[in-house]
Amino acid sequence: MSSEDPNYNPFSGAFLDRRAELREAPGWTVAARAEADTLFVAGRGTLQLVRRDPAPQVAFLRGDHPLVAGAADSDLVLLGWHAGRRCVLVETRAEAPALPPGTDFAELRPLLATLPPEEAGLLSYARALQIWRARHRHCGVCGAPTGPRSAGHVLRCTSSACGESFFPRIDPAIIVLVTAGDHALLGRQKSWPPGRYSTLAGFVEPGESLEDAVAREVLEETGVPVERARYYASQPWPFPSSLMLGFLATAERVPVRLDQELEDARWFAATEIERMPGLLPQRFAIARRLLEAWFLESVGRPLPPDL
Repeated sequence: MSSEDPNYNPFSGAFLDRRAELREAPGWTVAARAEADTLFVAGRGTLQLVRRDPAPQVAFLRGDHPLVAGAADSDLVLLGWHAGRRCVLVETRAEAPALPPGTDFAELRPLLATLPPEEAGLLSYARALQIWRARHRHCGVCGAPTGPRSAGHVLRCTSSACGESFFPRIDPAIIVLVTAGDHALLGRQKSWPPGRYSTLAGFVEPGESLEDAVAREVLEETGVPVERARYYASQPWPFPSSLMLGFLATAERVPVRLDQELEDARWFAATEIERMPGLLPQRFAIARRLLEAWFLESVGRPLPPDL
């Protein structure tokens, strides 16, 4: 699906053929290192190796680069096939050898708006796996070290008395645009850029449905009771490991009562939103898609492209 498609979800889609059945292939690391066209994506902590000139892009490495050649097999993760080529994450925890000219390790979030969409998705996937693997180096049951299985997608306790397996963690979170007629309920956190507002969001709690989480979060943060909510779309969000489940909801335009989580929240008229550049979330966020959908469906016109 193209990034120009109105149904496109950033960081998702056909940027990768995962081919999960090949994760159990014996000797996959030997094959990956031997294939001249294998693409290696380097990561360190929460950082990824990127090029910045002439524009941000993934700095793919070959198997003969010292960072790859010197990596242990346990530091390789089979991501899948990207652009028809095997793609492997290689993790490094120490200072890397000399990097290719024009490359460096960088945080992903500031680059999301400028990376090619498919590469943003690839690095989002890699980042989520890096963080999960770093946080599960020891068994949560007995404390013994874990070791990779299934081409890096399973971490198994190395104790013969335990042997517990751990799988990549995904934290479900709802994100919801609440509207009342031609008004939208938006909030802001203190850490955001001045003037930035967005839709409401929060994590789903144990024993809670998505619809219950929508109603609870909106009521807790703004004091507004939700009348109806419907699922719209989802988006992987690797900061660090969330799956954002987007909803459109309706409510009465009652006065807002803030809790301590938000710096501000209020009802915005559609005409007010259109006149305030810098107000809305960035285009790579599902919050933006929810607003665009509401404008088309209920307001009857698209959001201005310069917002």
